[in-house]
Amino acid sequence: MAVAETIKRKLTAALAPARLDIADESARHAGHAGARPEGESHFRVAIVSSRFEGLPRLARQRLVYDILADELKSDIHALALQTRTPAEDTP
Repeated sequence: MAVAETIKRKLTAALAPARLDIADESARHAGHAGARPEGESHFRVAIVSSRFEGLPRLARQRLVYDILADELKSDIHALALQTRTPAEDTP
């Protein structure tokens, strides 16, 4: 299974997001440390979930890191996060 699909599956199951955007930015990092020849190593994720309500930004990011712990050990080299509640998600 592709890394992006794994990210989507795990975050959807754990956080039931109102919105989840996953961008593979690996091509922008080709040749850098941690970049894999096959790609799928650098991601930008924007997620909106009611599970973030009452949590400070760092706790929200830790929650996502915990959910993706196995992938961060092997497949994901860089993960940029934007974590918002539905009330914070303005167009």
